[in-house]
Amino acid sequence: MKPLFNRGSSAAGRAFLFIVIMMVLVVVGLYTDRLEPLREKLAQLVTPFYQLTDIPSRVNDWRKDTFVSPMELKLENEALKTELLIHQRKLQQLASLAAENVRLRQLLNASQTLQDTVLITELIGVSPNPLSHKVIINRGAKDGAFKGQPVLDAFGLMGQVTEVAEHSSTVLLISDSTHAIPVQVNRNGVRAIAEGTGDLNSLSLRHVSANTDIRAGDLLVSSGLGDRFPVGYPVAEVLDVVRDPGKAFLTVIAKPMARLDRSRHLLLVFADRDRASVPGALSLPENADGEH
Repeated sequence: MKPLFNRGSSAAGRAFLFIVIMMVLVVVGLYTDRLEPLREKLAQLVTPFYQLTDIPSRVNDWRKDTFVSPMELKLENEALKTELLIHQRKLQQLASLAAENVRLRQLLNASQTLQDTVLITELIGVSPNPLSHKVIINRGAKDGAFKGQPVLDAFGLMGQVTEVAEHSSTVLLISDSTHAIPVQVNRNGVRAIAEGTGDLNSLSLRHVSANTDIRAGDLLVSSGLGDRFPVGYPVAEVLDVVRDPGKAFLTVIAKPMARLDRSRHLLLVFADRDRASVPGALSLPENADGEH
C-alpha cells in the first residue's frame, strides 16, 4: 500500500505544482510584459497550423470562382442587371423628390409675401384639348374653392377657377385665348388688359395707345379692377413693344411670370377671408408692426 500512496502523492504534487506554475504565468502575463516575446514566438509557431486548416475553404472558394457554368453566369448577370435597375429607379425617385422639395420651398416662400389667406393645392390633370389651356387641381367645394378664385404658383398668377366639383376644380390659365385680366405696369401704374394668345409663353396687351409709356422689361401686375383678381400679383414681364407709325395702338408681347407648363403645386387665394374659415390654409404673414 505504501508504494501506491507514494505514487498518488507524487502525482498530486506534480498536478498542484503545474497549477501553481500556470497561475503564476497568468498573473505575470496579465500584469507584466515579460511573456510578450514568448507569446510572439508561440503565435509564429501556430500561424502555419491556421493556414493549413484554412486550405480546404480557400480551395472551395477557388473552385466556385473558377469552375462556373455558363448558366450560373447568365443567372448572376441577370440578377445584377435587375439590382442595377432597381438602384437606378431609386436614384431617379430621389432626384424627383429633391426637385419637388425645391419647388415646395419656393411655393412656401411665395406664400409668405401674400397678404391673403392661401391654400396649397396640387395639379392632377391637364386638358387634352391643345386649344384649351385648362388644368385640374385636387381642391374642390369641400375645401372652400369657388368660381373665379385666383390661382398662383411660386412665381406669379396662373389663372382662375372656372368649375368647382366636390373634390376637384378646373382652372383656366391666363394663356388661354379666352382669358383676359386687367393689369398695370408696376413701374408707373399704366393700366391695360392682358389677353391669352393660346401660347403658354405669351400674352398680348389689348389697345395700348401708341404714346403709352411701356417698355421691354416692365413688370405687369394685377390691377384689382373688376374685383376678380386681388391687386399687386405678378402677371407677366414685357418682352417686346412694337411701334407702328401707321397704327394707333402698340403691339405688346409679354411672358407670363408663372411657369404655366411645369408648376405642379399651386396656391388658391382666399382674399378677405380669415384663415380659420379655410381648413388647411397657411397662416397669414405678420407685417412690420407685428399685426396680421
